[in-house]
Amino acid sequence: MIETAHRASGERVGAADVAAAAQLACLLEASAPKPGNVSPARQFEDLRYEDFLASAAAIGAPLAAAGTRPLGETVRLAIEATARWSRSNANLGIVLLLAPIARAAFSTRCSPKPSGERSTTDELREAVHCVLDATTVDDAREVYAAIRLAAPGGLGRVADQDVAHAPTVTLVEAMRLASGRDAVAREYATGFEVTFGIGVPALARARGDGLGWNDAIVETFLTLLAAAPDTHIARRSGTALALEVTRLAESTLAAGGVRTMAGREAIARMDGALTDPRHAANPGTSADLTAAAIFVVLLGGGWQSAREAAAPGGRDAAAR
Repeated sequence: MIETAHRASGERVGAADVAAAAQLACLLEASAPKPGNVSPARQFEDLRYEDFLASAAAIGAPLAAAGTRPLGETVRLAIEATARWSRSNANLGIVLLLAPIARAAFSTRCSPKPSGERSTTDELREAVHCVLDATTVDDAREVYAAIRLAAPGGLGRVADQDVAHAPTVTLVEAMRLASGRDAVAREYATGFEVTFGIGVPALARARGDGLGWNDAIVETFLTLLAAAPDTHIARRSGTALALEVTRLAESTLAAGGVRTMAGREAIARMDGALTDPRHAANPGTSADLTAAAIFVVLLGGGWQSAREAAAPGGRDAAAR
């Protein structure tokens, strides 16, 4: 039974630490004031900040045991646990992204390359590949059940491997079929290319530059949103709006984002532009990808190593 994972320092950490990192990633992501998303100062009619807090707490136990059970079962148990605490779908995308990373954190030694030639993040990324390559039809069946329970809006129907029916392919094969229309599925199809290739570097760079967690997370979110249209928006409201929001993220970053007064004003304007009663322009998938990047950084020791840089009165406070 796999019970321990590895931190950046090489020390072994327990399952409880993996769960704590996952919960903290969810809490940090929900707490950062990302344009168009729920935050402490922004509630949706059908989704409150408290729903994200409850969902973060609920997934701790299932993810703590991610190394001891199949991936699909972990996803289903996490969504079932969430449903006991929230009536809203606050975290399906997050769970789908965090579960493979959590399982991979318990098995980072799957590459023939000597460990000394790779960073901890590289090892984790290789382990995620191993986790995905090993998925089964049973994993797909469990994930389909979790998706049906969460009942995400705008899901629609497809001709092949629709979630309303029993799957006949492995989980990663099913995700490949959906990768053209869903960014979370695309992560499964590409070995978490966006999480590790864009999200993690953006967050690490922001933290390394001295940004506090809120600002670093907002910058990471904007970077991910600027890199590709948000598929949550596209699914609910169409490709044209998704492209428009991506261009808005690009211009907001170009204005300086969280690092300048002009950029902060652009963020405020962007938040106003994305606000409507239907939440049609809610970049929910980009928020999910942001949570995955935070989780990876925390697993690599990002919370401990940045304590000095995150001292009270740091960049978050000074920039305002």
